[in-house]
Amino acid sequence: MPFPLEAVPNFSEGRDQATVEAIAEALGDRAALLDVHADADHNRSVFTLAGGEQELIEALVEGVRVARKLIDLRRHEGVHPRVGVADVLPVVAVRPEDMERARACALELARQIGVDIGLPVFLYGELAWGRRLPELRRGSPAELARRMESGELVPDFGPAALDLRSGAVLVGARQPLIAFNVNLRGGIEAAKEIAGLIREDGGGFVGVRALGLELREAGLVQVSMNIEDWQKSGLAEIFRRIEQEAARRGVEVAGSELVGLIPYGAAAEAEQAGLFFAPAQILESRLGSELGEDFDDRLV
Repeated sequence: MPFPLEAVPNFSEGRDQATVEAIAEALGDRAALLDVHADADHNRSVFTLAGGEQELIEALVEGVRVARKLIDLRRHEGVHPRVGVADVLPVVAVRPEDMERARACALELARQIGVDIGLPVFLYGELAWGRRLPELRRGSPAELARRMESGELVPDFGPAALDLRSGAVLVGARQPLIAFNVNLRGGIEAAKEIAGLIREDGGGFVGVRALGLELREAGLVQVSMNIEDWQKSGLAEIFRRIEQEAARRGVEVAGSELVGLIPYGAAAEAEQAGLFFAPAQILESRLGSELGEDFDDRLV
């Protein structure tokens, strides 16, 4: 079989279990559902899928339909930035040589969401000359609606006006990244300071995006990260830096969490900092168990 692509859709619901399960069913009926990570404080669920191009497109389109029906963005509360019920839909080339397939798949996905479902779609990353997610998420859904109305932003597909109930969909194509959070016992300012020091635009690690967030239900604060190239910025080094900066501020590291799956090589590197991941969290293991093939040799 052709090597599978991956998709990691993020939907703006992490508290209502029935809604999360309905989206999972829509996705899993059409592609291999590898992982579901729902977070109440973020009020967001991250799903990991794998399959061929058509399987992923069908799964993601149906997932967007279900989310549009069940989620009302006007009532959404959560610490994670968002502009849509189906906030971001990246198609992932697990191997570098599959990047062109991922781009073509993502473009067709964006077209179908815009034309067939009727939601505004904005491309980001490699599909949009490097346009970044923070640029599109700046402010709120209401701010995005204002920017669209003024003509500052024009969707790549779909209607030019934003329905505040459903919002917009952000579609991209990328290489695998690691979504990893470190929880702290301390004040939100400490989390924001540490996030500012480790992210790339603050002079920190290459390809690291980080936010300091408050987890009110958990009674913690969090350094929430996307590590876009683990071979340039290893998780072990990043985690040790966070530990050092937390200690300087008298803040305790309360734990960490992986959102989604991690490539085997990145997991092996992370062991240097005492971070260990179960086989069910390793991308290659999940691909093999769900799709019935041993992909390890094909990822070297």
